[in-house]
Amino acid sequence: MARQPSPDGMHGPASSLSRRAALRRITLGGAGAGVGMGAWTASPVVAAPADASAPPRGQPIPALPEPGLRARDPEAYWTRVRREQFLLPDDRAFLNPGSLGVMPRPVLQAVFDSLTRGAEYPSDDVPRWGYESLEPERAEMASFLGCGPDELAFTHNCTEAMSFIAAGLDLKAGDEVLTTNQEHGSGISCWRVKAARVGVVVREVEIPLAPREPAELLERLQAAMGPRTRVLSFSGVTSPTGLVLPSREICEAARARGILTVLDGAHMDGQMPVNLRDLGCDYFAGSPHKWLFAPAGCGLLYGRGDALDRLWPTVATGGWDNRAGLKSARFMMIGTNNRSTIDGMIAGVRFLKALGEEAAYQRQQELSRHVLHAARQRAYIETVTADDPRLYRAMVSIRFKPEKLEPLWSEMRSANIGVLSGQRIRISSHVHTRKADIDRFFAVCDRVLRA
Repeated sequence: MARQPSPDGMHGPASSLSRRAALRRITLGGAGAGVGMGAWTASPVVAAPADASAPPRGQPIPALPEPGLRARDPEAYWTRVRREQFLLPDDRAFLNPGSLGVMPRPVLQAVFDSLTRGAEYPSDDVPRWGYESLEPERAEMASFLGCGPDELAFTHNCTEAMSFIAAGLDLKAGDEVLTTNQEHGSGISCWRVKAARVGVVVREVEIPLAPREPAELLERLQAAMGPRTRVLSFSGVTSPTGLVLPSREICEAARARGILTVLDGAHMDGQMPVNLRDLGCDYFAGSPHKWLFAPAGCGLLYGRGDALDRLWPTVATGGWDNRAGLKSARFMMIGTNNRSTIDGMIAGVRFLKALGEEAAYQRQQELSRHVLHAARQRAYIETVTADDPRLYRAMVSIRFKPEKLEPLWSEMRSANIGVLSGQRIRISSHVHTRKADIDRFFAVCDRVLRA
């Protein structure tokens, strides 16, 4: 069959590529719909009014605005990034990327293209993962995280990576696992399973919600390390409040006592610079679908040096014991999985780099400062997040003094504001967040709680 130019300028069988172009338009045109999740205050999915300033659906993704605009007019720059690179409707204020982040258009395109290659079967190289080492992809992610490719494996999420670590370590009854009272359920439950099955002792150290300085957190954990402590497992950034712990100093203190360190980094990659060699942890679990723009269904497992060799696999297929040949990739030998999530994850790393990592991190913390300033102006709100900017990044925590808050969450849903609900809540900001979104949130709070 003769190869003909297709309508989108590519070459190949005209009917096939026309169909691909049409599917791409459908995918990019309809991917903004979301569903409620857990305690989100997401509103029902409705057709959003067209944004005349956004790129037409199905058209090529615009280039990022030139960096000079960011220097001259940061609000204009980041507003264009949101409008041109994300599918968020203009009337949507989304303040919960800490639960599940938002894929930008280049990531969605990478996922679509990956799925399309799989559907076409253009060769016998099946686009999947679960039996492959994915060496180029691991090398690129390892470079971003400051570690070696042989120290890094891909998982489905941070929960899975934490479970791989806890289940895989040889610990015996009476060994102590030290952790904190501010861990995510997935970061503590893996150790509770270990306690139930093996008899290890899990001890939680109480750390303050708003410490005076990072050294206070180091001192609490250092003082709790004892002669039976074998593992210290803690979050680099806590899930409940966004508190940033001094991870490198904590890992150094533990190593000096011969204690293994497990760093729950679910809120680290994409929210702050991460160099795993500098951090000095023995193990790290990451969640790129939160802050690194990746699609849901991908995670990270790191082991320093030969630390991964100490783990027994939790899921096993051929190659599970090939330490010398596969190294860290043996933890990826888990059976057929969706390759498009990995391709999307790598596209997310590239998108962050194109934005400029430091510029993105600075923007996130600037928005957090905007949240804190607004919260401190309201007598019905108590700020939980500490004043010290070393102790927070893109997430801040506030507590409402009134107890009856259901009218507030009802109004948030009506206003199409996505945020976690509760007496004490966490507000998350990313590069797609506008200061106007934060202002809308507090305006609704004023309308309901000042009445």
